[in-house]
Amino acid sequence: MYAIIETGGKQYKVQEGDVLYVEKLVGGEGETVTFDRVLAVSKENGLVLGSPVVSGAAVSAKVEKHGKDSKITVFKYKAKKNYRRKQGHRQPYTKVVIEKIQA
Repeated sequence: MYAIIETGGKQYKVQEGDVLYVEKLVGGEGETVTFDRVLAVSKENGLVLGSPVVSGAAVSAKVEKHGKDSKITVFKYKAKKNYRRKQGHRQPYTKVVIEKIQA
């Protein structure tokens, strides 16, 4: 059984026991979060698609930790014009473990 959820503007295919790194969520470590934007659920009798979400479906997950991703460098320049801009960025994330899919 799997589900397709939407969080942080992205879509993820999840099963029970999966570990995901998603955009930063509100909630402390060890707490349970619920994803109610379920776009599709695969059951024993077939696939259930939502329009746009499946009514009554939810996915619960446990927050493992919060952190920051590795640093990326954004460098802009224009040739022969002495224009240079260097900027760094570290995207915050939340590591979650999928516990239960309720269809």
